Amino acid sequence: MESDEATRLNRELIEFLNELRVLLPGVTMLFGFLLAVPFYATFESATALQRNVYFAAFISTAAACAFLIAPAMYHRLHWRRDVQDKEEMLLTFNRLVVVGGVLLGLSMTSTVFLVTDRLFGTAHAAGVAVAAALTFGALWFALPLRRKKRDEKRA
Repeated sequence: MESDEATRLNRELIEFLNELRVLLPGVTMLFGFLLAVPFYATFESATALQRNVYFAAFISTAAACAFLIAPAMYHRLHWRRDVQDKEEMLLTFNRLVVVGGVLLGLSMTSTVFLVTDRLFGTAHAAGVAVAAALTFGALWFALPLRRKKRDEKRA
């Protein structure tokens, strides 16, 4: 019979992998769209700034994919094996996904900048990109960290 700790760790692993199933389609779709951008004829007219921002978006999306897919691959390589250090494995997964989230925020912010710059110019793009970065940072990091800090004070 499994201990309460083992049951908790198994539940957390299942929850974690389910969360990845939500993240991965979006980041891989963004990567797919970014793969096609340089092959459009209109990309030739992109400014140096737009090309640099595009490259930042492309590279950070590729890196986000790597970090966000890593836990699933790690889990796959341990398939049907009893993982002795499941707590450490979950901590590693958590770190990988947090880094992946930061990279995804960077790639989405860069993409927002790129599209807005193309449509309305650099001044608008800078403001919209800052707003996007603040939104991602607030919702993905500040809000949960504030809750964590509040919960720690209560404990």
